[in-house]
Amino acid sequence: MESRTGTAAGGTAQAEPVSVPELLARSRTLCTPPLRDAVARLAAPMDTVAAYHFGWIDRDGTAVKGDGGKAVRPALALLSAQAAGASAEVGVPGGVAVELVHNFSLLHDDLMDGDETRRHRATAWTVFGPAQAILVGDALATLGTEVLLDAGAAGPASAVDAARAVRLLTTATRRLIDGQAMDVAFEQRDSVTVAECLEMEGGKTAALLAAASAIGAVLAGADDEVSDALQRYGHHLGLAFQAVDDLLGIWGATEVTGKPHWGDLRQRKKSLPVAAALAEGGAASRRLAEQLADPSHRGEESEPELAARAALIEEAGGRAWTQEEARRQHTTALAALDEVPMSDPVREHFVALAEFVVVRER
Repeated sequence: MESRTGTAAGGTAQAEPVSVPELLARSRTLCTPPLRDAVARLAAPMDTVAAYHFGWIDRDGTAVKGDGGKAVRPALALLSAQAAGASAEVGVPGGVAVELVHNFSLLHDDLMDGDETRRHRATAWTVFGPAQAILVGDALATLGTEVLLDAGAAGPASAVDAARAVRLLTTATRRLIDGQAMDVAFEQRDSVTVAECLEMEGGKTAALLAAASAIGAVLAGADDEVSDALQRYGHHLGLAFQAVDDLLGIWGATEVTGKPHWGDLRQRKKSLPVAAALAEGGAASRRLAEQLADPSHRGEESEPELAARAALIEEAGGRAWTQEEARRQHTTALAALDEVPMSDPVREHFVALAEFVVVRER
């Protein structure tokens, strides 16, 4: 995707297009080597399990060029350093740290959900066993703190700013875990409100994106006012991101997303489209509520049954409401950028990443 600034009538020069693939490639180029170095600190076989999960090796240990994810969070960390007037490199420890915590959550999430595929191949727990997936996830979360403390001890941040970044990340991690716990609990409930769903997703997804959007600025010594505004951008971007993810979890194509078909419906997740459909109250909403309350063959529904459930959600307005919610959260995220004095190119990069998050197929 490219984002362009407008051209004024009378011949004002047009800005260069913002290429999101280039932004994400830059974040991978700068953050992957120190990320690999961090993973290499893990004892065997955890280093191998982590390398497989990140897509660096196959199950036999052979090096591969796998799909390591979108790298949105590291890209935001680098941009936030630039928003504070520093170089992108100052944000690298923050980008590495948030990527470590993000992948801790993915390892545990795959196991808890019983997902057998991610990024078009077998999940780590199915290859190496549940125990290793749990241990490696725990290790990645602690590595994130190590990386930030190292940044304060050996540069590029001061010890004080590194400590601020640690607090930012650990608070986000706690909120992420809170959200994940709510998500698991919701699976056992017949219904949840839209407000409850947004609270859960504010922790599960938005908390870490908020931290990613500010952590580079914190490492660069930005004040709390700048940090808070960037966190608000990231929080609302995270809610937009999760709204789109919820849509893909029901209507996304497996060959594109790399996730199991109908996975969210099979697990009876109370995602935003489901919560919004249940709140609608019409005939389709009532039929959906009856199905979700029926304990028979839970998790063993056939493809036609799941397709019919998706159709009920759409008929009750859950799909359309979630699409509009993604747009609302996107607009609110962009408004938060107005509170941060930054160069026009950096602002354009933030805007382009936000558009990428909302308009995507995986």
